[in-house]
Amino acid sequence: MNKLLASLIAGLFASVAFAQAPAAPAAPASPAVVKAEAKADKSVAAAVKSEAKVDAKADAKVAKAETTAADKKASARAKAAKAKAKARAKAANAKADDKASAMAKSEKTSVKADAKADKTIVKADAKVDTVKVQAGADKAMAKTDTNAVKAEAKADVKAVVGK
Repeated sequence: MNKLLASLIAGLFASVAFAQAPAAPAAPASPAVVKAEAKADKSVAAAVKSEAKVDAKADAKVAKAETTAADKKASARAKAAKAKAKARAKAANAKADDKASAMAKSEKTSVKADAKADKTIVKADAKVDTVKVQAGADKAMAKTDTNAVKAEAKADVKAVVGK
């Protein structure tokens, strides 16, 4: 049964292939068409290269912004930790009479240091987000320019072929 089915399917494909009309031979392209196609290919290649360059540049900007933000965050956290440690040490060395006041002052200093670090971190993240949005916009603009060049090239070739 399988052999019969396989031979019927093979026969069907063979008859379909045989029944198709032969393709009309392609007319030789005129020199103007060849020249227009070459010009179109060249302009499209340049546009694609330019788009790739813009994409790479945008990605590099994002990477640089992320690195800078990470450095700022680490620095802010280190400063906060240093300030907190200094305040705790001061409170620990305070006299017994001033111990409660020194501990309160230490807590206040710690909170201020944490708040300052958090603000720095938020600003760094916001800067990275801004750079990412700008990079996305740059990439989109480059893609749009490339598509416009492709469409223009296609139209130029059609205009030459139509003559």
